[in-house]
Amino acid sequence: MDTIRNPIEWGMDALKDAGHAIESTSNALQGSETASGRTRPRVNRIGAADLRYALKQGFNDFATYRSDVIFLCIIYPAISIVLVYAALNQNLLALLFPLASGFALVGPVAAVGLYELSRRRERGLPASWLHAFGMVRQPSFGAITILGLVLLMLFFFWLTAAQLIYMATLGPEPPVSMSAFIADVLTTSAGWTMTLIGCGVGFLFALIVLAISVVSFPLLLDRPVGIGTAVGTSLRAVAVNPGTMALWGLIVAGALVLGSLPLFLGLVIVMPVLGHATWHLYRRVVG
Repeated sequence: MDTIRNPIEWGMDALKDAGHAIESTSNALQGSETASGRTRPRVNRIGAADLRYALKQGFNDFATYRSDVIFLCIIYPAISIVLVYAALNQNLLALLFPLASGFALVGPVAAVGLYELSRRRERGLPASWLHAFGMVRQPSFGAITILGLVLLMLFFFWLTAAQLIYMATLGPEPPVSMSAFIADVLTTSAGWTMTLIGCGVGFLFALIVLAISVVSFPLLLDRPVGIGTAVGTSLRAVAVNPGTMALWGLIVAGALVLGSLPLFLGLVIVMPVLGHATWHLYRRVVG
């Protein structure tokens, strides 16, 4: 008998259909991968134990390359501090939180060098921060760049959406000071409305980025596949493992919040651990 599906079932089916559509479009534009002897990557079911394994291996990789990785990742908190400084000094206080939280939207592409370090360690190859930058010579660098630009575009869409939400609630005038802005956010109905709507919209952006990037960047680095296949595989990975991937998203979000304290300096540790762990998560998900 036909029944009305709940939103979760509908969303998972939509992700599967989107993945198949993207892969089909990619094959039509770039030629079928199966015709050249390659098959579509297999997606495995994983659980919380696999997430623990990925995080453990991420810590192990970080312990192995901690001096190199810290040097490599020092740029991330530096960029975050610059963004905050710009917001505070250009009367853009309303975008302070969207700028900081939006960092997670471009994190997957920023961690590509970390994936390369984990890949080389896994294969018993020498690895240092120079090898992390050496991934620019990979055949898939162009595809990685294009997908990275997609995430950057989503980041700017998020900032635009955040600005529109502010204009419709607490705006259109900019905040007069940090203390006044915080007071408006916490003590007025417009401030609470802005917070609730902003968090909801931000969650949707984060969900989109998680779905299209959780395994796509490691897959592009690891195998000769196109963007369509990489993104389609990532969408299928989320559709096959919705609960586990949701838990992974919460772990990443919580770790980034902790890493933002104090003054984003914790990202020096959080970013490399999450980057390495993402590689090992990819290994568990994609057969």
